[in-house]
Amino acid sequence: MSEFTLLNAVNRGLRRAMEADSKVILMGEDIGKLGGVFRATEGLQKDFGEGRVIDTPLAESGIVGTAIGLALYGYRPVVEIQFDGFVYPAFDQIVVQLARMRYRSAGALFLPITIRMPFGGGIGSVEHHGESPEAYFASTPGLRVVTCADPSDAYWMIQQAIVSDDPVIFLEPKRRYYQKGEVDTTLDISEAPSMYKARVVLEGSDCTLLSYGPTVATSLQAARMAAVDGVSLEVIDLRSLSPLDLPTLIESVKKTGRAIVVHEASSSGGVGGEIGLCLMQSCFYYLHAPILRVTGYDTPYPPSRIEDDYLPDADRILDAVEKVMGY
Repeated sequence: MSEFTLLNAVNRGLRRAMEADSKVILMGEDIGKLGGVFRATEGLQKDFGEGRVIDTPLAESGIVGTAIGLALYGYRPVVEIQFDGFVYPAFDQIVVQLARMRYRSAGALFLPITIRMPFGGGIGSVEHHGESPEAYFASTPGLRVVTCADPSDAYWMIQQAIVSDDPVIFLEPKRRYYQKGEVDTTLDISEAPSMYKARVVLEGSDCTLLSYGPTVATSLQAARMAAVDGVSLEVIDLRSLSPLDLPTLIESVKKTGRAIVVHEASSSGGVGGEIGLCLMQSCFYYLHAPILRVTGYDTPYPPSRIEDDYLPDADRILDAVEKVMGY
């Protein structure tokens, strides 16, 4: 076992994928000589060359469009979108071309492209640097959408995304980049848990907290606080938003009888609504209370000085727990 930060785990996962397959190339703004704004690709251009770690112009649509062409020629591009709020110029390429190519060609053509995207708030940044656009992509057929919450998942899931023949939106929780954790780098990629499998992070019996990315740590904090008052919360890390690992979620909610979905994105149109409906359909006769959501508010992401009031925290989760336990 080795201890890495989540950011360093991404870097090491990319390195291992590039060593394993010479067709893996990285593309993005300032990812080469600078190593990326967060330094996620630091040292990779030096070791693999400018032909495999490519500094691109500031043109997200052009970056993704070029990656699509390269993928059609047999490469496995890994595209970095520098910040979550910068992805929108590439939205047309992702939704109209990338997501549809395999279906459009009746399976004859596939685009093994991974789009890395730091997402979420909590770093005190300016506008367009702290957003949660995951629902746009999770609702787009043809895309896989996954997110890591700890260094071990960051290391293994980025490699699994790269070897996938389907396009993957890989969301990295930027405010957890410096969170440390143990990673077993001695495993083979086939031995690592599937990136589409949800993980029970903490077992409990009274209520299930369903979270992903940056809110997994927040949910664990809430669970520890609830335990002091004798309330046992089960914390599940979704890991994959599309497809959802519904069997794991259903099993937990049938056990606890209560569920709360936690995410930073706005409530309306967020993935929490889809999860809640799926659970209601499958667990209706097991539920002791309505399924609740603890989310960001239905506003654009706020200025950094008030983002702590916007982001879901342990206290807001515990308020929701009190409500469901009161039924």
